[in-house]
Amino acid sequence: MKNHTMILANAIAEENIAIERARSARRAFFATKRFFDLTISFLMLPTLGLTTIIVKLLYLCTGDLSPIFYQQTRITKGNKEFVIYKFRTMVRNSDNLLAKLLEDPDFRQEWESHRKLENDPRITKVGKFLRKSSIDELPQILNILKGDMSIIGPRPITCPEVEVYGENQALLLSIRPGLTGWWACNGRSCTSEDERRRLELYYCQNLSLALDAKCLAKTIVKVIKQEGAK
Repeated sequence: MKNHTMILANAIAEENIAIERARSARRAFFATKRFFDLTISFLMLPTLGLTTIIVKLLYLCTGDLSPIFYQQTRITKGNKEFVIYKFRTMVRNSDNLLAKLLEDPDFRQEWESHRKLENDPRITKVGKFLRKSSIDELPQILNILKGDMSIIGPRPITCPEVEVYGENQALLLSIRPGLTGWWACNGRSCTSEDERRRLELYYCQNLSLALDAKCLAKTIVKVIKQEGAK
C-alpha cells in the first residue's frame, strides 16, 4: 500500500513538473514573440509614415477627399474589443451600400459563403491597388505596438464571427490576432470560410517560433507575387 502511495505521489509530482515546464515554455514563446513584434513594428514606422502620404495623394488625385483610414471594432486575446486600423479601400458609405447589395440573393449567397464579394462595387480604384498589394493592412503596425495584435496570428475577427467558432472560441482567443497568419499565407481570399477557420485553428494548436518563421517567409512570397489578395 505504501509503495502504491509513493508511486502515485511520484507520478503526480512528475505531471506537475511537466505542466510547469509547458507553462514556462509558453511564456518564453510569447515573450520572444512580443519582442519580435515590437522590433519589427518600430522599424516599419518610417515606411508607414511615407506610405500614408502617398496613399493620401493617390486619393486626392482621384478627387476623393474623405479620410484615408478605416476603423472597425474587432476581437483580440481574452475576448477583448479593440479598434483595428487600415487604409480605406471602399467608398465612405460602404456599410449602407452593403445592406442594399445583400438584398440581391446572389450577392447574399456569396457573402454568406465567403464574407466577401468577388467584384465588390464598393471598392475604390485606389482601394483595388491597396488590396492587391496588401498595403491596406500596413496601419495595423499601430495595433501591434499597442498590444492588440501580433505580426503573426489568426485573422482579426468581428464580434459576430466569434460565435461561429463554437467550442473552439477559447482556443482562438488565447492569442493575439495577426497582421498575417497561417490562413493569409495559405490561400487567403481564395479559401472558403470553413477552410479559413481550419487553418486559423491549426496555427493556434501548433504555436512555435518555427511556424511563425515559416508563415512570415510564405507571406513575403505571397505579397511579392500578389497571390491570394483581392
